[in-house]
Amino acid sequence: MKILSSLVLLTLLSINIFGQTKTIHTFVALCDNINQGIVPVPKSLGNGQDTKNNLYWGATYGVKSYFKNKTSDWNLVSTFASNNPIILERILFKHKSIDVYMLADAYDGEKIKTCIEDFLKASNGQKPITITHDKMSLDFGGSADLVSYIGHDGLMDFDINITYKSTETTKKDAIVLACYSKNYFSSELKSAKANPILWTTHLMAPEAYVLKAALDGWIHNETGKQIDERAAQAYHKYQKCGIKGARNLFTTGF
Repeated sequence: MKILSSLVLLTLLSINIFGQTKTIHTFVALCDNINQGIVPVPKSLGNGQDTKNNLYWGATYGVKSYFKNKTSDWNLVSTFASNNPIILERILFKHKSIDVYMLADAYDGEKIKTCIEDFLKASNGQKPITITHDKMSLDFGGSADLVSYIGHDGLMDFDINITYKSTETTKKDAIVLACYSKNYFSSELKSAKANPILWTTHLMAPEAYVLKAALDGWIHNETGKQIDERAAQAYHKYQKCGIKGARNLFTTGF
C-alpha cells in the first residue's frame, strides 16, 4: 500500500510539473559594434544587422545556433516571417520531452532600446502575442510564463520611460543576461512586478549556454538558488573563470 501511495504521489507531482504547456519568450538584441556602447568584437560577430554570424544569434554560442546545434533536448520547429522590420528573425523551439516552447526574437542591434522596452513590457504582462504552431495557439510576449533578455546592457547607455500596469498581479519570471543587469534593471523589474530568477552582478558574456542551464532548472520548478547554481556551473565550464567567480557573477531575486 505504501508503494502504491508513493507511485500515485509521484504521478501527481509529474502532472503538476509537466502537465501543462509552458512558454518562454527570449528577446535578443544583436551585438552591434557601431550602435552599442560595447568593447568591439570581430566585425563578423558585431554586425547588428547580420543574424547569420552575430555573436548572440548565429555564432556558435548564440541563441539560434546553440539551441539548434549544441543541445540534445531542444528542437527548432518553426521559423516565422517577421512583419516587424526591427525583428530580423523569429524562431520557435520545442523541448523534446516536456511540453515547453521557446520563441526567440533577433532584434536589429541598432534598435536595442526597443528590444529592451519590449522585454520589460512583456515582463509586466503587456503586449501579448499568439503564435500558431501545429494547430496549437501558443501565448508569448506579455502572456509568456517566462521572459528573458540577452544582449548588451543598454540601460548603461540610455534611459527608458515605460508606463507599467499597476494592476498586474501575476509575477512573471524573468532572466536578464547582460552586464551588471541587477544594478541597471532592478527598478524597472520592480515596477513591472516581475520575478527576476536570474541576473548578473558584474561584466559577463551573455551566451546561450547560460540561458539553457537556467531553463533546465526553471522547467523542473527549481528554486532561484538552484537555477543560479546551474548558471554558474555552465558559465565556469565554458569561460574557465573559476566556479567561485561564476557564483559571484549570478544572483537571483531582489
